[in-house]
Amino acid sequence: VQLQAFGGGLVQAGGSLRLSCTASGRAFSTYTLGWFRQAPGKEREFVAAISWGGGSTYYADSVKGRLTVSRDNAKNTMYLQMNSLKPEDTAVYYCAARLSMEVVRGPFAENTMNYWGKGTEVTVSS
Repeated sequence: VQLQAFGGGLVQAGGSLRLSCTASGRAFSTYTLGWFRQAPGKEREFVAAISWGGGSTYYADSVKGRLTVSRDNAKNTMYLQMNSLKPEDTAVYYCAARLSMEVVRGPFAENTMNYWGKGTEVTVSS
């Protein structure tokens, strides 16, 4: 599967953005998906994950209550609704997938993901 994230941009603190991740190829609904981000000068970190059917999700503590992950399997698309953005959310955001039909119960390690998309940059100004 090929992934592409888009929807990033410049936003003021407190504002909102919605990122999208589209996938090509078949069997999108059999993939468990995740969002990761990499801030300038820092390592890439886990942000959120969603199960193959969308029934379970998991969030990093730093984004819980502000970011919401969802997916539309009919459109081969995953979303990340980002509200109450903070300057520390500034990063390049990546979507990733792994071929697994699982219940999401915890954060994902990068090396467990099979496919990665190119990132989209989010800048939050103070």
